[in-house]
Amino acid sequence: MPATEEIAESLIREHIVRAVGDVFKTMLGQSVQFRGVDCPPARQAGAPVQQIVGTVGFVGDINGLIYLYIEEEFAARCTRDLLGMSEQEFAESGAESVNDAIGEITNMVVGSFKNGLCDAGYPCKLTIPSILRGSNFSVEPIKTSLRHIYLFDNGGHQITADILLKLED
Repeated sequence: MPATEEIAESLIREHIVRAVGDVFKTMLGQSVQFRGVDCPPARQAGAPVQQIVGTVGFVGDINGLIYLYIEEEFAARCTRDLLGMSEQEFAESGAESVNDAIGEITNMVVGSFKNGLCDAGYPCKLTIPSILRGSNFSVEPIKTSLRHIYLFDNGGHQITADILLKLED
């Protein structure tokens, strides 16, 4: 039986909730609350919101991608907190520092998630982080994938973890 079909949603949820919570607490000194599951992702009403989306894949006994959606304003705050930057230092650093920080936060979240999968008997390795920027866009999974979307909140800022797992052919 393909590994993806064997993994219970509760196991996936447990590991992503722990991973997001641990990374935000340890690396950013912030708490996040798990708000639930969303499928498919709801589009926000009103003006499009600029998003920074980090993505990291994992390959091995289980293959997939995790997209971590963070609003641009909140991504800026996360960058300052992660790098210990003042407002002036942040203003001088440009968008590249946000890309680097969100890429690293995503890498840490997916790394922690992956470690949970490995501990559960599904060894895998990480791919290199990528960053998407924009508004009013969505990821459309291919038909041979299983999708899980988890919502988190930090003081009114939403964080979305969109997990795509490849189903075996």
